[in-house]
Amino acid sequence: MGKSEKRAATSGVQCLAKIKVFLLALTCAYVSKSLSGTYMNSMLTQIERQFGIPTSVVGLINGGFEIGNLVLIIFVSYFGTKLHRPIMIGVGCAAMGLGCFFISLPHFLMGRYEYETTILPTNNLSASSFVCMENGTQTLKPTQDPTECVKEMKSLMWIYVLVGNIIRGMGETPIMPLGISYIEDFAKSENSPLYIGILETGMTIGPLVGLLLGSSCASIYVDTGSVNTDDLTITPTDTRWVGAWWIGFLVCAGVNILTSIPFFFFPKTLPKEGLQDNGDGTENAKLEKCKEKTKENRGITKDFFLFMKSLSCNPIYMLFILVSVIQVNAFINSFTFMPKYLEQQYGKSTAEIVFLMGLYMLPPICLGYLIGGLIMKKFKITVKKAAYIAFCLCLFEYLLSFVSYMMTCDNFPVAGLTTSYEGIQHSLYVENNVLADCNKRCSCLTNTWDPVCGDNGLAYMSACLAGCENSVGTGTNMVFQNCSCIRSSGNSSAVLGLCNKGPECANKLQYFLIISIIGCFIFSLGVIPGYMVLLRCMKSEEKSLGVGLHAFCMRILAGIPAPIYFGALIDRTCLHWGTLKCGEPGACRMYDINRFRRIYLGLPAALRGSSFLPAVIILILTRKFQFPGDIGSSETEPAEVKLTEKQSGCTDEHRSLKVENDGERKTKL
Repeated sequence: MGKSEKRAATSGVQCLAKIKVFLLALTCAYVSKSLSGTYMNSMLTQIERQFGIPTSVVGLINGGFEIGNLVLIIFVSYFGTKLHRPIMIGVGCAAMGLGCFFISLPHFLMGRYEYETTILPTNNLSASSFVCMENGTQTLKPTQDPTECVKEMKSLMWIYVLVGNIIRGMGETPIMPLGISYIEDFAKSENSPLYIGILETGMTIGPLVGLLLGSSCASIYVDTGSVNTDDLTITPTDTRWVGAWWIGFLVCAGVNILTSIPFFFFPKTLPKEGLQDNGDGTENAKLEKCKEKTKENRGITKDFFLFMKSLSCNPIYMLFILVSVIQVNAFINSFTFMPKYLEQQYGKSTAEIVFLMGLYMLPPICLGYLIGGLIMKKFKITVKKAAYIAFCLCLFEYLLSFVSYMMTCDNFPVAGLTTSYEGIQHSLYVENNVLADCNKRCSCLTNTWDPVCGDNGLAYMSACLAGCENSVGTGTNMVFQNCSCIRSSGNSSAVLGLCNKGPECANKLQYFLIISIIGCFIFSLGVIPGYMVLLRCMKSEEKSLGVGLHAFCMRILAGIPAPIYFGALIDRTCLHWGTLKCGEPGACRMYDINRFRRIYLGLPAALRGSSFLPAVIILILTRKFQFPGDIGSSETEPAEVKLTEKQSGCTDEHRSLKVENDGERKTKL
């Protein structure tokens, strides 16, 4: 009985000793990490409104993930190969789950969300609290106690979100470099592009689920279950609305912890793919013994500095890092602030925008990654050809992106903010323009954001500033009547919220999304060929460190600073800031969409345009390098790039182990 149980356990472990099973588990890890990352990006607007913080602070929170990743990436990438890689990946997934749970904590530790409003929920029918009254008071709510105001100003609950995102970044560190190096070590060279394509597909399935989850949570009020939603005077399209962002983070925490479990049962090494039938994998065992013997003759630290020297003297590798840094600066900004931009540009709710992003953009990306990997495998494309394919596809998508400049809408028409009370647009916001002859007698607050839409198609910052004298109804169905600033036939009424931008603007959103579909598919086709250039320009023993160093540069030069400086630039386009209890500025309620558009579309376009110069140099250098599978390369050379001492300027003391069989050495890629 004991022998049968031991045999069953052994067979269970042997089932996991296959590269394809590891690929499945790693794909699930890619799905879970991209799920939580995409959900985080989709909820940044909700977090900004929940804590009343500017966009630059939101950028810092988003960069917290990169900060956590930065702390460990180099050491994990190099020293991780000396340890049990699958177990380290499992620990990382569990840490990501812990980070997601930590992010959700502020909801349970802080009070209910209170949005600024001129309407008291308990006194909806009391016209004296929010409509135009001569000789009225400007104090709509009881004055806060000074000690409570100090406490409110010192509330830094968003730091929990920042710390949780840092923990999530630390947990994500081992997944990519150790997972890819594990596959590169034990998979056939010809299968590697396809496997990486499958992983990239997993990184698009995760965002698809994450955006759908974000759309669902954004449509639910943040304090659902603890407040009567019938008393709310805002809808999901209002810039004061905060969705139930915390629910999704609890879901992400559970998913990440579940995906960590299989990695604790994988062996430290696997038989080389194609050698599984050789009994106990004697070829792989010889390889490991050879590696261990080689390690005895040189120290770990010496290896590290030699590898760093070799990589730094590799011109293709260093130029590839430069191109990646510039491109990531552009893409991270575009993706991070896309919900905010589309919400302000086209007047849709965050839930609608996030859903449309997942529906329109991610499926073509997923398809492009998969097709790119299949093409590399099917046609056995050499690295030189792959570099040209990646460059041409990226350039074509870049030129296509300029069509988006035509899919634009005007600012929301808000009296005293973007237009005059006569409906004439003006470009600059002037404080005194908020008051006009029609509302000077009303004693209105000029800094409170509680917009109403008049039946003349013009919005006003509050019912009082619209000159409304009375109202009927409650909650979101409230209607204001006898508004002196609304010059139209009838009773000159207004309803809560900003006015819609109209069907023409909605059509432009559809065109924008169609252009995005085509662009995402074209760009994703070139990702796998481009990534194979990165992998194949390094020696096999340098790949883990090289991938980690590449990720390190992405984070320190793009992932961390880009959201912060981009968020600060977006803050400069704000027309009206929200107001916290004690008069401190909160989250921005409305932006100058024309300036916003120039920053959101113009800066990434300039960055991406500058990246094509080093990309052209890479294409020139690839002609002077011998890659595996190229015509004229020796069949007896190991499957790495042959860098001459004259080209690299460096002396390489390491020779890669000739472990590939004759058939694999003849295989392209």
